[in-house]
Order: sequence, then C-alpha cells, then structure tokens
Amino acid sequence: MCGIVGAIADRNVLPLLLEGLQRLEYRGYDSAGVAVRDAAGEMKRFRALGKVAVLRDMVEQSDITGNQGIAHTRWATHGAPAERNAHPHMSGVRVAVVHNGIIENHNALRDALLAKGYVFTSETDTEVIAHLMADKLESGKELLQAVVEATAELDGAYALAASSPEDSDRIIVAREGSPLVIGLGEGENYIASDVAALLSVTRKFIFLEEGDVAEVRRDGVSIYNADGEMVERPVKNSMLSNASIDKGPYAHYMLKEIYEQPAVVSETLEGRIHKGRLLEDSFGHETKALLDSTKHVQIVACGTSYHAGLVARYWLEEVGIPCSVEVASEYRYRRVVVPSGSLLITISQSGETADTLAALRGSREQGYIGSLTVCNVPESSLVRESDVCFMTRAGTEIGVASTKAFTTQLVALRLLTVALGRRYGLTTEQEEAMVNELHSLPRQIEVVLELADEIQIMASDFSDKHNALFLGRGPFYPVAMEGALKLKEISYIHAEAYPAGELKHGPLALVDESMPVVCALPDDPLLEKVLSNLQEVRARGGELFLFSDHKVKIGLDRYQSLTLSDIFPGTAPIVYSIPLQLLAYHVAVIKGTDVDQPRNLAKSVTVE
Repeated sequence: MCGIVGAIADRNVLPLLLEGLQRLEYRGYDSAGVAVRDAAGEMKRFRALGKVAVLRDMVEQSDITGNQGIAHTRWATHGAPAERNAHPHMSGVRVAVVHNGIIENHNALRDALLAKGYVFTSETDTEVIAHLMADKLESGKELLQAVVEATAELDGAYALAASSPEDSDRIIVAREGSPLVIGLGEGENYIASDVAALLSVTRKFIFLEEGDVAEVRRDGVSIYNADGEMVERPVKNSMLSNASIDKGPYAHYMLKEIYEQPAVVSETLEGRIHKGRLLEDSFGHETKALLDSTKHVQIVACGTSYHAGLVARYWLEEVGIPCSVEVASEYRYRRVVVPSGSLLITISQSGETADTLAALRGSREQGYIGSLTVCNVPESSLVRESDVCFMTRAGTEIGVASTKAFTTQLVALRLLTVALGRRYGLTTEQEEAMVNELHSLPRQIEVVLELADEIQIMASDFSDKHNALFLGRGPFYPVAMEGALKLKEISYIHAEAYPAGELKHGPLALVDESMPVVCALPDDPLLEKVLSNLQEVRARGGELFLFSDHKVKIGLDRYQSLTLSDIFPGTAPIVYSIPLQLLAYHVAVIKGTDVDQPRNLAKSVTVE
C-alpha cells in the first residue's frame, strides 16, 4: 500500500518527510516523491523511481528548503511504475496532491477535465484529483472548499493531502476508505497514512473517520465530518515502539508477532475492501488482465507458505477455479505439464526462498499466462521478478516460526479468491458476505487471543511428550499441518499432521496414552465425521486437545477443549490457526527452548 507523509512547521520539513517515507518502506512501493513550499512561495517537487534513498540523494543535491510539504511512496495501480506516475501530482503551479486508494470514476472525470483544457502527464487516477481541485480554485474557491467539492465528485476509496503554494498556512486532508492520521506536535503538525511514519516526532495522533476533511495548521487542526459539520476527534497516545525490532513488553518476538495479528490483518485489508466490495484495482495495474485470462491456478511455495496455499486451494475450488498446490523444492525438479490459461502464484514471507524463486524463474518457459507473488518484503527478488505482486503488509517478522506472515498470506489469498470468483459466477451477495467476513476477522482474532491463559494451561500437558498428532479435514487439514509445523519448529516435539479420515490407514497404530492428539472442530459439514474419527482415538487411550466452535456438541469423554465463538465459515481456517500458534509457543516456553531462533533453522531459506 502507498504511504503518505506531510508536515507544516516553522522549520525545514524535508528531513522529516524523507525519514517518514523511509519508515513506510515496509508497505511496498516502486517510486517516491516530495513537494515543499519554499521560502519564495513556490512549490518545489522531487520524484524518483526506486527506493527512498534515491529521492533523498536528489533532494540533498539541491539547496531547497521548505516549511510546508507532502510526500508519498507509491505502489503502482493506475499507470506503470515510472517517474511521471510518481506522487505528488500537480496541476500547473496551483496545487499538489498525494493520494492512497482507488478512484473508480477517474475515466469519466478525466474526460471532463480534458474537455476543459487540462493537460495530463501521467496515467494515474491521482492526477485527476489535482486537476479537479485546481478547477475549483480557478472558479474562486479557497483550498478547503476546493477539496470538499472535489472529493464529493470522487467514487472509490482515498486518503489524500493537498498543498497549495498560494496557501502558506495549511495542508488540507481527507479520507474515505483508506487510513489517514494527524500527528500533533509543538508549534507544528503532521499527517501520515501510518503512525509509524511519525513516531520520531510525536506520540499523539488523531485518527480521521470516514468522510472527514481536516485543515492542518502549525497551531492547530480543524476537522469537518461528511456533513460539513466541525467535529472533534479523540487524541490518542500511540504505544508503538520506534523500532520494529523492539520486543516491547513481550518475552519473545514470536509472542509479539502473534499479538500483532489483528493489526496487520487490518493493514492487509486497508484500501482493498470498501462498503462490502473488493477494490480490485488495489492489486495493481496489470492484475485485471491477468485474472481475466486465468482458467487454472498453480500455487508453489515452501513451509508455512505452502500450507497457506493448501488452504487457498479449497477456497478457489469452492468458487469454481481449478487449483494445484506444490512444494517448490519438488515442483522445480520435475517435468511440469501446464494446463492452458494457468496462472502461477508463488507465496513467500521473505521473497527470497531459493526453491520458490527457482520455480518462478523456470516457469517462464513452461507456458504460464503470468506470475503473481504473495509476499511480505517489497524489495525482494520474488516481488521484482513476478508480473504482479500482492503485498501482505505484515511488517517485519523476526521470529523464525512464522505467525503473522501466515495469517496475512491467507487474507491476501482470500481476497484473490474473491477477485477470481467474480469471473466464475460469484454473485454480488456472495462477494459481500465474503468481504464482511474479512472485515470482522481482526476482532475475531482479538477474541481468540483472550484465550491465551487457558492455552498456556493446556500446554503444560505437552511438556513431557515426545510426539503429537494433529488432525483436520477439508481446509482444516492444512491448518493441522501448520499447527504441527509450529510445534516441531520451536519445541522440538515430533509432530505429524494427518487428514482425520485417513486415521485408520496408519496413524491410529501410534495412538496410546502418551500421544496427544490435537484437532480443530469447526461447525461445518464434516463435523460428525471428524467426531467419529476422534472416538477412535479415545477408544485407544489417546488424549484429545480440541478447539471447537461454540455450537459444537462434542460428546466424548476425557478431553481438553477450548471454545471459539462467532467464527464465520469462510475465514475459520485463519481464526483456528491462532490457538495452534499459542499452543506451540507456550509448549516451547515450558520446555525452555529458544523460541525465536530454534536450532538448525533460519528465517529465510535462500539456499537449497
């Protein structure tokens, strides 16, 4: 997602703006830019393709300073990555604009502005906003009113900031569907799309609400709601750390990252869903044509990312899209038969996983229509070499055992399911239901995290165990695989996952009083069959550790169970992954292993 930073002060704000952009680099971007009002009252703009460091070098080679400015990191949606498409966008010398989001009616607005004689130099929807505001200024409106009237003509999601060289005293901001915060300082104030951009200068933030327009001055802030009424929004003190590598109050990075999941899931969804609909353009400017041509999906990944792909296969096939999933290290060494119209999807937290990267490179000669990567690191090789990128926005993940990267991968894959499902008969009502489930997901995860103390008690019964069996059916089989992987990674307990229906085909021979059996029990059509499988475990003395929907009547003897409430079926695999993460974490703590850096493992597997 693109990033916005702005500031108005009695000092040179360029260093602050550039530092803010660097703090937002994790969000993913292909270009960066800044515009400041200099001492002569002129708007000076710098834009660069590539990293913020390139922009910084450009700025530092000039002698420009300014006490009012806006800046931006862009991830291409409308228009290819290019300097001409980088923000800020300007309409002549009258106004500069930075913008996050998707303006759905930009073509109609562009045609109307072209008819008035406005000249476009980019392919972006944002330049439409700049010219629209300039048109309002030309008609005699002042900046605040120009922003209010311009945004009233926009359909879609946006967070934007406007600065005019004719107005030395304020920056005007607005939001609808994309986040925007105001940071409060002493004799100066700031704006950003993310509090992380401003943590070096303030801890006090105002979070704008849907439809808000705000006037940001050196000495204060005025906010107007969607009805044009002046309102007050609460000032909140951020508890975020300056450094993403700070564990804060948590004993381990893994625990910190588990608890970050509601926030990063929200971040992954921001700007991609709005009013019960998926904003497909937020995937990037080349994605639509690729998805239009997709008749089959081939997912290639390793480890935890492979498990995310296996869950996605169930989702994609539910909406009618054929899907295959393979471990990258196997896929790259066999002769592959690629069905017509196949899209290659790679999944990786780091974007540098050697086998996955090799599979992508080999796919270019195999007849795929294109490649899409679901990734967490914007400057990684997978991102650079794939045709289309879908950033998960999980932020820095330091713990070797992936947690928040996994859940955000699933969120991204669920969004892709909606996008592809549209092409296979997904109705508006079905799409709205799927989007609303995703919208509710952060709160559902928060509720599960409240079970941590009970899960810690459950974990105490694993401390003397050497083996564990995880069972699941349907999409909960790969969830079981992920739970087993987490346990073995950090506690060194041998753990195996099996489809519950295959229990009698071998694993049942291992079950006795010393074998804990872990299972998710969602309220779904396979529930009764799974309960029957668990009866077989109990008949052999196996100890059951169950995570169930509150509607489920278990009807077994001698088991430990935790109940999860208000779980929606579409996102249930994501929610049920959380208690398995906590179980593995607490078992490892009890056993005294190195949770964040388990033996023999690395965070990113960059060699075979």
